[in-house]
Amino acid sequence: MTHEKGHIRRDIEKIKFGELTVLSVVIMAVIAVLIALMLEQDKIEINPQKDVYLFLHGSTDLREKAETVLVAYGFQKEKIITATSENVGSVGDYMAMLWMPPDPDHIIIQLITGVKEVEPDKIFGLWKGVSNKDIDTISLE
Repeated sequence: MTHEKGHIRRDIEKIKFGELTVLSVVIMAVIAVLIALMLEQDKIEINPQKDVYLFLHGSTDLREKAETVLVAYGFQKEKIITATSENVGSVGDYMAMLWMPPDPDHIIIQLITGVKEVEPDKIFGLWKGVSNKDIDTISLE
């Protein structure tokens, strides 16, 4: 390599096609590893001692099936609570929503990250003061 002006262009021109392909593969592998590490950092370990508020969205016929799926996922059956507009969880608890109404085929698992005191509304009740973070999606099938 030279330290003259324009040296990068000349050095790049000297790279053979095979070397460029190897360099591209190495760069892509490094990017893939970095992405995997970032995704792993966001992974949240389920705490089976916490409550899980199950939102059925009118699909009461799927309650038993949803509970079975949640237990297989790692939650304790006695910690699964049917969500109501008056009874909200606490920070660290979970929300499990059957999705997408009216014909749900999966459950969205969310971690409750904040709970504010609010005046309840007709649609969400006290849950409108709850903030959450999506942590996983599991199939009902």
